[in-house]
Amino acid sequence: MPDRRIKKISISYPPLESGFGVPLLTQNRQFQWFNSPTYIYPIVPASAATLLKKNGFEVIWDDAISECKTYAEWLNGIKDKKPALIAIESKTPVIKRHWEIVRELKKFDWNPVVVLMGDHVTAFPRESMEKSPVDFVLTGGDYDFLLLNICRSLSEVNGSRTELEPGIWYRDGEEIKSTGEFRLEHDLNGLPLIDRDLTKWRLYSEKNGNYKKLPGTYTMAGRDCWWGKCSFCSWTTLYPKYRVRKPDSLLEEVSRLSADYGIKEIMDDTGTFPVGEWLRYFCNGMIESGLNRKLSMNCNMRFGAVKKEDYRLMKKAGFRLLLFGLESANQGTLDRLDKGVTVEKIIESCRNARAAGLYPHITIMFGYPWETYEEALNTIKFGKWLLRKGLAWTVQATIVIPYPGTPLYKYCRENGFLSTEDWDAFDMRGSVVNTLYPESEVPNLVQKIYSTAFNPEFLLRRFLAVRDTDDVRYFFRAAGKVMGHLMDFKNGKAKFGRTGVNANCN
Repeated sequence: MPDRRIKKISISYPPLESGFGVPLLTQNRQFQWFNSPTYIYPIVPASAATLLKKNGFEVIWDDAISECKTYAEWLNGIKDKKPALIAIESKTPVIKRHWEIVRELKKFDWNPVVVLMGDHVTAFPRESMEKSPVDFVLTGGDYDFLLLNICRSLSEVNGSRTELEPGIWYRDGEEIKSTGEFRLEHDLNGLPLIDRDLTKWRLYSEKNGNYKKLPGTYTMAGRDCWWGKCSFCSWTTLYPKYRVRKPDSLLEEVSRLSADYGIKEIMDDTGTFPVGEWLRYFCNGMIESGLNRKLSMNCNMRFGAVKKEDYRLMKKAGFRLLLFGLESANQGTLDRLDKGVTVEKIIESCRNARAAGLYPHITIMFGYPWETYEEALNTIKFGKWLLRKGLAWTVQATIVIPYPGTPLYKYCRENGFLSTEDWDAFDMRGSVVNTLYPESEVPNLVQKIYSTAFNPEFLLRRFLAVRDTDDVRYFFRAAGKVMGHLMDFKNGKAKFGRTGVNANCN
């Protein structure tokens, strides 16, 4: 084993203090400030930490956001531990703040290597190299493999140096260089199961609206979505090629999570869960092993992707919540977004899922540059109807944000629909596109859909669905999330602080 120059690695989420709450940054397809804290377990960074540890590196898991640290506390922790390399996952609304943090980190006397990764830097890698003294930018979604590759390259001496893989931007003196377009050729089945203790899984085990039973955690059967065409999704830039683990691998992970950590609920964060024979094999494995009686499974799913009998099998296998991207009730918008679905198919899928005893969660967006106010109201009417009739069980509403690298961003930019290209404004506190109605109405539309939570018919269905204490606790947690979402979409733009605690972190 050669002598190492890089020994201690920190995978960090620096605090991003503002007056708008807690940043939903870890492994999230859409950034948002949450008044009611939500923490998503970041599977790919956690995989990176596990890979590094398996290869002999000392790894620091440093999510200061979920640990409610102040910026000063986080910075002092970095100074105390002196990691040789600091890797930070970033997104568009906070990239400018991360550039500032990189500049501060590079002033430290031991000159740590700093790495940025995520969808924004994948879209614009040169920008971050020019706007900050960052040492490496990782493009594509396999930044667990690429981070290990960088650390190996920096660690080997005596004339032996690991060649950098495609997809990495770096500095050669004063010159900015790239190893070329990233490739998604890594074998997901070769990854070790994530070291949950190393990555402090408990930080993410309770404050998450997807969980009914606690503690909960995340898995990821594939990267990322086998449809992969939705024009607004920032992760299509990370994973233009779909890959999936073997179902036996996920079954083993689920079994260990249940046995070793007492996990009661799992959210699989694959962009769309595998279907067909893969799904049926996995479901039968859950049933045969008895895991379906020990925990619940949730996953992302597409309307029209599975048949009635598949929904029934999923229910038997322990599935509970299915997350569907509805986005709009207007067929013209669904076609523009390349959703590959009809309004009729949305209703049919919701009916079939509910008939099987599953609970559809729908996501809706407002602020499309081509939609009229009446069309937006049509989406509200449709979403409320699904919720009142019990065809959809829960809802998440957001503002349309055309993230760099997506077809939607290109469309808006080429057609003059972007009202700003200040990345700070892409934080979902308001629209960044020119809409056919006043921009101030967009957050109000989001609030209108959440107001369904106060509808008597909706409340009666939820009350009648209560069966045990888990249901009662879930009901009250959900009520708190709704109140938080109503606060999330008050008009305003984020202003970053430097010294205060993360707002509403606790």
